Amino acid sequence: MQLKKHLQLTLAIIKPHVVKSPFVLQKIRDLIIDNNFKIVRSRRTIITQKEAELFYAEHKEKFFFNRLLTFMCSGPSDIHILADYDAIVKWRKLMGPTKVYQAQYIAPDTIRGMFGLSDTRNATHGSDSTESVEREVAIFFKDFDVRKWYQNEEKYYNLGQLHFDPIAFLHTIDISSTKSPTEQIT
Repeated sequence: MQLKKHLQLTLAIIKPHVVKSPFVLQKIRDLIIDNNFKIVRSRRTIITQKEAELFYAEHKEKFFFNRLLTFMCSGPSDIHILADYDAIVKWRKLMGPTKVYQAQYIAPDTIRGMFGLSDTRNATHGSDSTESVEREVAIFFKDFDVRKWYQNEEKYYNLGQLHFDPIAFLHTIDISSTKSPTEQIT
């Protein structure tokens, strides 16, 4: 059996103002599922000051840095590792432009166009490169190894041998699909 091309991972953050709004959160979750993303890991957490500083280190000298950190640590965020073919570009397209006023005018059907409030409260984050994925995942999922995922799990996600748990908002490998035919009989 020949596998399709490899899946790509991306980090997605649903920001605190969205998590506080169950209706909006569910709409975004529906968009993720409707666009065939697989949710590889999922957690809800209040981002710590240290995590936020690491995550946004590239913006340290910018005028909005402190405001961004304060907001990102202000309440729970949902953080997901998503998988799909060309996941980085696909998720960024679904999110829309970073600047909410642009999103509302040129991409009103995107997540930021519909649910963004300001450039800081723009609803979501998505990795911009494979290097960013590895760096960002390491901040929020310390026990997750990207390379090991590709070695051990990617094939099951690629073949769709998964179970979706809507409560946990997570896809898990369907254990019955990992057994050989003789193991399934016993």
